Amino acid sequence: MLLIVAVDVPFQIWQHHDKLKMSRQEVKQEGKELEGNPEVKNRIRQLQRQAARKRMMAAVPAADVIVTNPSHYAVALAYQSGMGAPKLLAKGMGELALKIREVGAENGVPMVEAAPLARALYRHVDFDQEIPAALYAAVAEVLAYVYQLHSWRAEGGSYPLPPRDISVPVELVPEALNG
Repeated sequence: MLLIVAVDVPFQIWQHHDKLKMSRQEVKQEGKELEGNPEVKNRIRQLQRQAARKRMMAAVPAADVIVTNPSHYAVALAYQSGMGAPKLLAKGMGELALKIREVGAENGVPMVEAAPLARALYRHVDFDQEIPAALYAAVAEVLAYVYQLHSWRAEGGSYPLPPRDISVPVELVPEALNG
């Protein structure tokens, strides 16, 4: 009798633990229940990105300037007196950058080519956020040109020269950060 008990008890314990284990399918199902279905989460993220892109594109006509890196980056900025600092209204890379430039051109938004500044703004400033203090001087150069351009359009005179070699702090230039 003791021999049977000595064999049966460990077997019963092993069998009980084996029953408690979950199959792969049960583990997957529990993960979906706890964390949500990955397909649904991906779809929600996709819809959120589309909504953000739509809001950005709607804000482009209100921009004072679009800072570009010839064709890869475009960043739309706005500044009005009373604002703490210029605000980023839209930013894009690749196709989205081209779309920002297109919408800006349709609405008469001036464009300034300043590659290091465009890349720094794209990397360090989020949608609907003020630019960092380290970029105030560079953005002020661009905005000064835009205001001179508006003045030239209204009053005539000599055409303002676009800013050249805009200085961007090295710690904000993406190429310098990468190596």
